[in-house]
Amino acid sequence: MQEQWEHRLARHKDELEWLFMELYNDRAALDALEAEMFAAYAGRSAELRALDADREKDPDWYRRGSMQGMTMYTDLFAGNLKKLVKKLAYLQQQGVTYLHLMPLLKMPHPYNDGGYAVEDFDTVDPSLGTNADLAALTKQLRMAGISLCLDFVMNHTADTHPWALRAKAGDPVYQNYYCCYPDRTIPDLYEQTVPQVFPNTAPGNFTWNEEMQRWVLTTFHPYQWDLNYRNPAVLVEMVKSMLNLANLGVEVLRIDAVPYIWKTLGTTCRNLPQVHTIVRMVRMILECVCPAVIIKGEVVMAPRELAAYYGTPVKPECHMLYNVSVMVNLWAALATRDTRLLKAQLDELNALPEHCWFINYLRCHDDIGWGLDEDEERRLGIDPQRHKEYLYRFYDGEYPGSWARGELYNYDPGTGDARSCGTTASLCGVETAVEHKSDAAMDLAVKRILLLHSAVSFCKGTLMLNSGDEIGQLNGWDYKDDPNRADDSRNLHRTVFNWRKAVLRRRPGTLQNRIWQGLAELRTLRSGPCFEPNASVTTWGGDNPAVLAMVRRGGTHRLTGLFNFSEQPQTVHLDSPALLGVDAAIYLKPYEVKFL
Repeated sequence: MQEQWEHRLARHKDELEWLFMELYNDRAALDALEAEMFAAYAGRSAELRALDADREKDPDWYRRGSMQGMTMYTDLFAGNLKKLVKKLAYLQQQGVTYLHLMPLLKMPHPYNDGGYAVEDFDTVDPSLGTNADLAALTKQLRMAGISLCLDFVMNHTADTHPWALRAKAGDPVYQNYYCCYPDRTIPDLYEQTVPQVFPNTAPGNFTWNEEMQRWVLTTFHPYQWDLNYRNPAVLVEMVKSMLNLANLGVEVLRIDAVPYIWKTLGTTCRNLPQVHTIVRMVRMILECVCPAVIIKGEVVMAPRELAAYYGTPVKPECHMLYNVSVMVNLWAALATRDTRLLKAQLDELNALPEHCWFINYLRCHDDIGWGLDEDEERRLGIDPQRHKEYLYRFYDGEYPGSWARGELYNYDPGTGDARSCGTTASLCGVETAVEHKSDAAMDLAVKRILLLHSAVSFCKGTLMLNSGDEIGQLNGWDYKDDPNRADDSRNLHRTVFNWRKAVLRRRPGTLQNRIWQGLAELRTLRSGPCFEPNASVTTWGGDNPAVLAMVRRGGTHRLTGLFNFSEQPQTVHLDSPALLGVDAAIYLKPYEVKFL
């Protein structure tokens, strides 16, 4: 065991120590970090060590087309961790191999930002179970061929975390775990350059704490205190907690709000070089201690800013990132029947180096933020502000002719900015079809759903579904009746899983069956050679903006996908069709998808 540890550490020791000392110049803290690393390595079970060895031999395990992800809230899907174990057969029926459970570490109740305000990074929230329940779940998941992903909130803690409580009590050691100031001098300087995340619901970047008589940096919500990564003790403690989760069997760590974790006065406190130093160190630490574990970064930034978070092939950082920009552009293309922005975004992302890998999705726990490429919009003659307003009004159902049913999130009447909430089915027209009792509208809604799923399945990366999308689950408007949830419209799509509706997935002709079967066909498609880790993906030019064309190549194999984003029949003439052996003019029915 000692020999294996020394071998792994030797690969990274020089770089890890150099980066740590460059950042902190604190030998004692570095020694503490390496001690925590070895303790975690020594505490790793034989089963997890075997998994480490397998993953070292197969580093592309998470990049295969057969990887099928799903994200869910434990309580909404099953109730708690013990009950979730009993639902694994359902996940296996869908071919799920990657399960992302939304935040489940100890949190304050009821206000916890969906679990992203953490009270204890080492303990499962009692409402969901225990650490033993989590370890038992990960064991069952591994036996079922499913890797567990959990959120790790690096940027902040809840203001009820023990560190925050000690800081409030006046302990200077723990006040140094946060960014605290006795007056407004420094906070006011920060406010000159740091954007606000929630200017309407949580204005400003600082919160006054009466107990401590200090201003605290709170980038997100007043009850979420930003950690001070200039203090090496913070990094050591957070790494210790990461490794604890790894030893409970977690295989993917979703690092929340990665770009925000380092603060420097006079900057936006986003995407700073020190962030990459920390992420690179975390990557090396995991490769030393638990190489089966990978990092998924939550980086909601423009494509041109994403590549840095992957690092380089020689010095990698995150293994994969969320493909936020394509998600947004897919919904925009559906509402406008125009794929030009989507194609431009895909071209930009496909041009990134091969080691850049994405998690592709349509919906998740969060909203749809209309952060489109404004320069590209202007180049295409599109007014960015009017386009954004059209999109969020279309998806809340207010725009004439809209089929969607959704709701605005964080609407700012001053700037005209807003985001959108809703389930895939409701945003695609199922809810409207049910209200109008229209079979024709329901048929179009299902076609929209399968169009979007087909297009996102074709993109470079790993596919992830949001729990409930596989059975066309609708919005949960009853959230407005719960005073603890009514203030956050994202609860519209954070709904209790409808097991009664799930039974209908086996009944031919039902909404649930049509979606379930359509997704099954896509899984079969993704098992082919054009979806291997080294397959290339490109768009293909045509003369019809309503149709998106993409080509996948894996070795000598080729697959072309055509996607009609319009409810009208379309004919597309593709550039140089003879090169790919297809017809020059291809006819597509409303919302039709063709694979050639």
